[in-house]
Amino acid sequence: MKDTTQSLRRNDAPERAALRQDLIAARTLSQALVADLTPEDQVVQSMDDASPAKWHLAHTTWFFETFILQKLEPGYRTFDPQFGYLFNSYYEAEGDRHPRPRRGMLTRPGVAEIAQFRRHVDEAMVGLIDRADDATWSRIGPLIELGINHEQQHQELLLTDLLHAFSCNPMKPAYRPFRPRTGVTPPAAGWTGFDGGAVEIGHDGDGFAFDNEGPRHTVWLEPFRLSNTLVTNGDWMEFIDDDGYRRADLWLSDGWATIQRDGWEAPLYWERRDDEWWAMTLAGLQKVEPEAPVSHVSYYEADAFARWAGKRLPTEAEWEVAANGLEVGGNLHGAGMLRPLSADGPAGELLQMYGDVWEWTQSPYVAYSRFTPPPGAVGEYNGKFMCNQFVLRGGSCVTHDDHIRATYRNFFYPHQRWQFTGLRLAEDG
Repeated sequence: MKDTTQSLRRNDAPERAALRQDLIAARTLSQALVADLTPEDQVVQSMDDASPAKWHLAHTTWFFETFILQKLEPGYRTFDPQFGYLFNSYYEAEGDRHPRPRRGMLTRPGVAEIAQFRRHVDEAMVGLIDRADDATWSRIGPLIELGINHEQQHQELLLTDLLHAFSCNPMKPAYRPFRPRTGVTPPAAGWTGFDGGAVEIGHDGDGFAFDNEGPRHTVWLEPFRLSNTLVTNGDWMEFIDDDGYRRADLWLSDGWATIQRDGWEAPLYWERRDDEWWAMTLAGLQKVEPEAPVSHVSYYEADAFARWAGKRLPTEAEWEVAANGLEVGGNLHGAGMLRPLSADGPAGELLQMYGDVWEWTQSPYVAYSRFTPPPGAVGEYNGKFMCNQFVLRGGSCVTHDDHIRATYRNFFYPHQRWQFTGLRLAEDG
């Protein structure tokens, strides 16, 4: 996207200029993520839960066109009226849409036309920001911020969906070259205790947050302890060797039925070669690193491992209380490793709370007390999914650095594991 900051003359407030730059940065990063992909790479849909790379590029553009330009920019020319049907995801209020499992059938529009779509919308968005009067700006500002964060979510999904697609290719292609990491000695295992009591969780309204992060409210916690580090691949190998996937006593009923039906014997992407574990990564097929956090495990697997270890998963409130006050940073997308890394830091401290892998909690994804979804179609963003899923916290190695905070609530169904999902153990204090 062309940066035309010099043309901003009316209402050139710092907030407007900053949001404008954030928009340009988000849109530019999406294009950078696909710069080395072939057109063939961008059309593949390897399973129903995943989407083609070019669909992510088009859908995030549709979001700005549909919720901002078509509604708030007088005289805006829609790029292609058919795109509303093709690239709507789940917004019932915006009409019919192409079935999600068949997004890979959209060979057209092609990559080049979607790039034109993005440029068309980008230019219109910059123009709207430049021209909007104060009344219009008060309406579009929050929507632009939501659109930026929405695009950052899809940047993460683009990478995880691409990893799944590449894992289905017998050539096991790499998205990026493997970056070795040396000179790190993980600290000894340890635990950090918390007193519990009446605590507040949820977003306080200062700065951006998704609707499902609030309202801030009080919960009661009993004393508890969290492991200072994440469960590792080496830990998981011990679980496998102890027949963890064959012991029904460790599993929830639905989890046991799932692993029996689908034949799970290890985390997603793991395979044995010459008595060693290998795993598909964004750098292609690599040996499993025993000291790195285990990843691509479902809630069912995480819960079973915790039972095997004689521990449990933390609640989302416990996780948030533990994370409060910690610096938001770690092995996120900006680190450029694009894979979970072993713990690095002083013994006796909580490590890896942000980045590496999303951490399963035992908390079902439901609305906080007094939660009310926003009016209109954007109210469908999170609220209607508050059923039958579990909360994850902390971000992963492909989560945007500016996209995570202590109150952020991710959520997936208990059988899903194509995301970078892992776990940290908890116990009663």
